[in-house]
Amino acid sequence: MTDALFESSIASLPLVGRGKVRDIYAVDAAHLLIVTTDRLSAFDVILPDPIPGKGRVLNTVSNFWFERLARFAPNHLTGIAPEDVVKTDAERAQVAGRAVVVKRLNALPIEAVVRGYLIGSGWKDYQASGAVCGIALPPGLKLAAQLPQPLFTPATKAAVGEHDENIDFGRVEAMLGTATADTVRRLAIQLYLDAADYARQRGIVIADTKFEFGTDENGVVHLIDEALTPDSSRFWPADAWREGHNPPSFDKQYVRDYLETLDWNKRAPGPRLPAEVIARTAAKYREAQERLLGR
Repeated sequence: MTDALFESSIASLPLVGRGKVRDIYAVDAAHLLIVTTDRLSAFDVILPDPIPGKGRVLNTVSNFWFERLARFAPNHLTGIAPEDVVKTDAERAQVAGRAVVVKRLNALPIEAVVRGYLIGSGWKDYQASGAVCGIALPPGLKLAAQLPQPLFTPATKAAVGEHDENIDFGRVEAMLGTATADTVRRLAIQLYLDAADYARQRGIVIADTKFEFGTDENGVVHLIDEALTPDSSRFWPADAWREGHNPPSFDKQYVRDYLETLDWNKRAPGPRLPAEVIARTAAKYREAQERLLGR
């Protein structure tokens, strides 16, 4: 586990905060340094064991998508090398391959979730009500069925250790204003459709994903945080997907499935992970990157 980074320590910059996976530092009034650690959260709880290499995979995959999707929406990247904003060799080693310098933007207080397939909490919702997050669906759909069209099912952004709450679009409009809410919904679905088409050609089904957005001083909506990673998305091997069955995944669903076998109340502290689960999880993240990026 010596090659895993559970928590960064950048003494040359002020720490702004630590999320479930990312540590954020202030560079100056206009820029932030975001370091993607190897921490893993499940059921909104940070687990005590990091996944070696995970942060670099997330950073590489996100940067790929930010570049590809820039024709639809601007993003928070600046092109400034993270190694140029820290001071010591030890700090440069911590940011290499796993950090970005980004614009300071006003993060919108929602998770922009898009669902393309009926799985997870959406499947449970559909079984109980015939709808997903209040959006009615045709009867008779099976587990893992592709939805007639992608659904925008936003959620609030909970504090670390708390659970996100699904909300309807009316509440998003009340929180963001009608124009910004419409833009976020349109962009989230557009980004998902483009990414899902690309990924399917490379053997991956993106069942669902969540985006985060922020606005600049002019109110322009930007894609921020991470994009279409194995942490923020549910990735399935295309050749293993079929309706009525829960496919294997290239994401942290493998860890969730393991945790469901334990007597754990899904509250902190999280349980330790066996070495085999850590190794297999790391391999799944690497395979997702290899399939999507060819490296």
